[in-house]
Amino acid sequence: MTMVSKFFAGVLLANAVPHGVSAVQGREFPSPFASPPGVGLSGPVTNAAWSAVNAVGGTALLGRGVAGTRDRAALLAGAVSMAFFLAYYFGKADEPAAGAAVSPGPAAQEMQPPREIRTPA
Repeated sequence: MTMVSKFFAGVLLANAVPHGVSAVQGREFPSPFASPPGVGLSGPVTNAAWSAVNAVGGTALLGRGVAGTRDRAALLAGAVSMAFFLAYYFGKADEPAAGAAVSPGPAAQEMQPPREIRTPA
């Protein structure tokens, strides 16, 4: 049971990262509380709370820590599995639907030419 709990600790701790980073940046990010869940966007406060829940759950599953190579391997396997799943899931979510018109998106619209930096002589 120890290795299973370490695996899921890795899953939860890895899931805490993108939610926490989005919250700190003040950006919206999909969460289970959005509409529709996992697809719609939730605000930074919701993502901060979800990140904290994941971090606390992952830490609780770690118990007294990670002792031994098997525990470390299980923790790493959970974290890496979740990282690849999130990369696949959110990469797929960013792809346009088949036959849909592709627009430049908000990031391209916000881009401006770089400003010249002047230094005093």
